[in-house]
Amino acid sequence: MHPGEKRKFGRVDLDVTAFGFGTAPLGNIFREIDEETSQSMFELAWDAGVRFFDTAPMYGHGLAELRTGQGLRWRDRDEYVLSSKVGRLLTPAKRSTIDFAPWVNAAPFSMRFDYSYDGTMRSFEDSLQRLGLERMDICLIHDIDVFTRGSEQPEVFGQAMDGTWRALEKLRSEGLVKAIGVGVNEWEVCHEALKQRDFDCFLLAGRYTLLEQDALEEFLPLCEERGAAVVVGGGFNSGILATGAREGAKYNYAPAPKAILEKVARIEAVCRTHDVLLGAAALQFVVAHPAVPSFMAGTRTIEQLRQNLSWFSHPIPAGFWTELKSKGLLREDAPIPA
Repeated sequence: MHPGEKRKFGRVDLDVTAFGFGTAPLGNIFREIDEETSQSMFELAWDAGVRFFDTAPMYGHGLAELRTGQGLRWRDRDEYVLSSKVGRLLTPAKRSTIDFAPWVNAAPFSMRFDYSYDGTMRSFEDSLQRLGLERMDICLIHDIDVFTRGSEQPEVFGQAMDGTWRALEKLRSEGLVKAIGVGVNEWEVCHEALKQRDFDCFLLAGRYTLLEQDALEEFLPLCEERGAAVVVGGGFNSGILATGAREGAKYNYAPAPKAILEKVARIEAVCRTHDVLLGAAALQFVVAHPAVPSFMAGTRTIEQLRQNLSWFSHPIPAGFWTELKSKGLLREDAPIPA
């Protein structure tokens, strides 16, 4: 599989590359990334054929959008697809007054949630200003899930299905964006959003992976029926499917529990039998589903990006997938690479 392979983006008149470049780390999450490294990663991704880029106001309080604009500034705008998000508004503020956690040395903007119609329109315009680009192709409602909003989630979801939806539907109808959707950490939230509104796409973080396939039961079949594209981020479940079952391995941003460590160790045993790299299997499995045109990978170093690109094209024999299923390590109904 080639990172630059072009794929149809659901029912929308867009083609995206099978490998996407996610910019959350470029917001300096947990630790700082310098400007040279940020620019070099955009150049490496581009040279590898990647033409799909995702960012958001949240990432580094606007820093990732600023860096994305810089990284793509002089590229032919018709050669790539760009997505960003709405749901937060940024306001200039003194750095000393801002709680940046978990971001480090982020941009000097305070951040607040806003899922109103007017707030969404302002967020959209502000993102274009930070990007310094004339358009984004895909716009997503960000973080209306339980993972982010906790007990407030039902109310927040309702606000987004009203105010934010109306704003995005207007932007789509006027041709200012080609696709609108939702970007969250839970497939159940995406499923409910698709049942309620006419969304084109979703960015789902970590809920369709080698370790988790519950989305096959209801959500992904509905996406196929409706022609909605699903971009999968967090395909390594925040680390363990890249590092393997080692001490300190992370699963969904926390130390992996014993059951997960044991399952990953069993997958790794099958990998060794077939001379397959675990990271390669994790990446390529995700994009085998017909509703998933692209895997969105965020990396914080040149070495990580180069490794992901290599994993994406690493050959995997059909027998590997067959053995995973025969050992109960992969659902029988899970699509596998051809």
